[in-house]
Amino acid sequence: MYSNAKLPVTRLLPELCQTLAEERAAVVAAPPGSGKTTLIPLALLDQPWLAGKKIIMLEPRRLATRAAARRMAQLCGETVGDRVGYQVRFEREISPSTRIEVVTEGILTRRLQQDPELAGVGLVIFDEFHERSLHADLALALCLDVMENLREDLRLLVMSATLDTRAVATLLGGAPVVVGEGRSFPVELRYLDRPATDSHDAVVRGVLRAVAETAGDILVFLPGTGEIRRVNGSLEQRLPPGVELFPLYGDLSRADQDAALTAQPNRRRVVLATSIAETSLTIEGIGTVVDAGWSRRPRFDPNSGLSRLQTVRVSAASAEQRAGRAGRLGPGVCYRLWTAAEQERLVPHQPPELLEADLAPLVLELALWGVADPGELHWLDRPPAGAYAQAQALLRRLDALDDRGRITPVGRRMAGLALHPRLAHLILNAGDQRDLALDLAGLLGERDILKRGSGVSHSIDIEERLQQLAAWRQGGTDARSTPYLDRSICRRVDRAVKQWRRSLGSIKGEGQRLSVGGLLSLAFPDRIAQRRPGSNGRYLLASGRALQVPADDPLSQHDYLVVASLDAGKREGRAYLAAPIQIDQIRQLQGAHIEIASRVEWDSSSQAVVAQEEERLGRILLATRPIKRIDPEAAQRAMVAGIRELGLSVLPWSESLQQWRQRVMSLRVWLEDTRWPDVSDTALLDSLEEWLGPWLTGISRREQLKQLELNAILTSQLSWEQQQQLETLAPASLTMPSGSRRRLRYQEGEPPVLAVKLQELFGLQETPTVCRGSVNVMLHLLSPAQRPIQVTRDLAGFWERTYAEVRKELKGRYPKHYWPDDPHTAVPTARVRPGKK
Repeated sequence: MYSNAKLPVTRLLPELCQTLAEERAAVVAAPPGSGKTTLIPLALLDQPWLAGKKIIMLEPRRLATRAAARRMAQLCGETVGDRVGYQVRFEREISPSTRIEVVTEGILTRRLQQDPELAGVGLVIFDEFHERSLHADLALALCLDVMENLREDLRLLVMSATLDTRAVATLLGGAPVVVGEGRSFPVELRYLDRPATDSHDAVVRGVLRAVAETAGDILVFLPGTGEIRRVNGSLEQRLPPGVELFPLYGDLSRADQDAALTAQPNRRRVVLATSIAETSLTIEGIGTVVDAGWSRRPRFDPNSGLSRLQTVRVSAASAEQRAGRAGRLGPGVCYRLWTAAEQERLVPHQPPELLEADLAPLVLELALWGVADPGELHWLDRPPAGAYAQAQALLRRLDALDDRGRITPVGRRMAGLALHPRLAHLILNAGDQRDLALDLAGLLGERDILKRGSGVSHSIDIEERLQQLAAWRQGGTDARSTPYLDRSICRRVDRAVKQWRRSLGSIKGEGQRLSVGGLLSLAFPDRIAQRRPGSNGRYLLASGRALQVPADDPLSQHDYLVVASLDAGKREGRAYLAAPIQIDQIRQLQGAHIEIASRVEWDSSSQAVVAQEEERLGRILLATRPIKRIDPEAAQRAMVAGIRELGLSVLPWSESLQQWRQRVMSLRVWLEDTRWPDVSDTALLDSLEEWLGPWLTGISRREQLKQLELNAILTSQLSWEQQQQLETLAPASLTMPSGSRRRLRYQEGEPPVLAVKLQELFGLQETPTVCRGSVNVMLHLLSPAQRPIQVTRDLAGFWERTYAEVRKELKGRYPKHYWPDDPHTAVPTARVRPGKK
């Protein structure tokens, strides 16, 4: 009834109708220009399985939504709002008789939240699903959940120009794929010889070249409305007679949109459009395309904590679709304003928005749906775990989620505003300052209204923007007096604020009157920043990030700021928009997130334990108060940390105690017995808490460590039996044949050293030993002047082979001393000569 035999999609309509009569879901893959957007919903409207229910069709853009509804209404011989209607944000053309509702994706999400069963709806169509917006992925996941749990009769149809149909069909439970043919003619591609240095100039020259070299209407792809206005202004006086310019973007009036979409008799058109013209829109008369090669895509901006449109290079798939616009009526030409080499470097497809977007809005919607774990739903690409957890943490900070990830009453109110959760929290808690909060939300949702690089230095203070916006509204600014003011951004901010005010009606939050910084903190509690003591414009964010404010900016003198926009940087961020806030408002607004805790720790500068009560907001230290009575265990832990920092040398070691350690360590090696404790530096440092901690009661400063009875402390690490064995196996000294006792010097794993005068060993036949005779002592034989004359572990060999020669030398140097011929039978002595018996 509504088919158009000239359009290729008509050939697949019978198969699709039969498929949906038998299946609950289907996928249609058909190229741009095949007619699927307008003819398929009309063909399905009277199918018996629909039984008078409605069709909801999702479009990714407002302009395409309106255009698709108008075209279907026209095919029905009706006006929009009869059987075919549409709804976009702040605009609705739907009546009780409407059976086909064309809506933008966020509208369907809101409707699902309000009516999960989608009462009265029999079919949901996802058009242009290959664009993979976050809202489309979310809406599809919710619809699949509805089909699985609430509505067995609900049907889904996913339509796309370029898509991995197998993946989508699998997601839909093995749904059939209906493939349609396109209607296209060859398109000649013309590239630049060298990369463009000025993109605006390249577009202007490209359009003029296309006008001169081709016939018919021309479609020019530009990133956004700002570029459209600029190119329009540059071309107005340079086009030949009979060639007219027609802008095409979402905010145009209906009449201007119709003029851009419709061929003009006896006039040649140059249509300046955004990427909305890639697929779903029908633009009559186009035979030539000029592609600047850029598009605007929503990207999560960590600088502001919000998603914004960013200008990015088109993908190879988008470039192919744009070129295809020139081949719908006949052979066409596409001027690509980049080189063939640059074409080879284009990414094949833009990644799904879900994989690179701020997920806070999605997480809030899922929580409202009753889902805390995205794994409970079916996704073509599951939300990244890290970004999901980060979004949950933010929503908990905004009081939208509880600790288990469930939505709170505050979160429900935030979700009802259909704004980013940060901005929704700001507006709901602004009380009678809601108008100011709306202005802040408008300014934060757009680029800065004060142009950079205009020769004027602007403060980062957002209050300056509020003042400029108010002056612009009152007509108190003009281009000559304020050349740095971007009036197009002001208009967009003002339009958004008015739309929000109308939609909010009488909704007001509760709260006391706040400064601009206080209001901003409702949206950016993680961006509260504290000036570092003694610094010039250096701040620390509550999140722990370092931040730099221009030193000459007036805000750099404030102790606390709320930073709404910043460049995170590699090591230190840079603030772009901020407002001051007083500490009393921080305590008032962030009291639930301020932690008060006792801190007892070692202070390196004073080399003592310090104790104080700290008031912290995240990483920011708001205040400290000294603690008079310190918890003994906490002081002990802090003192241990101090000793670990200073090293063991800070303890009151004696030479004999150091030798005690070496004796114990030597036995560990000689006996291969780990029951002997490890008293090495490394082990003692690692186990300070166990062996030294209990003895630190009452000690809080370095100099007090001198009081420690370190000998008793370490000796207690041995059992009584081990203490006795130590004296036997590794004695501190040995009795010489002369009757005197001489100390042994130990070093872990080496023979102990005995330094003794040679005469004291006369009569001793063998080398002394330790450790049950298993380790020979290393003898350092000394002269009467205590100078070494021989080192040996073989005393018997020394007597036998070396003594005679040594005796001759020593007798000449020390003639008064006793140098017997036979050391084996000589009387040992510590004197010059042995005493008389």
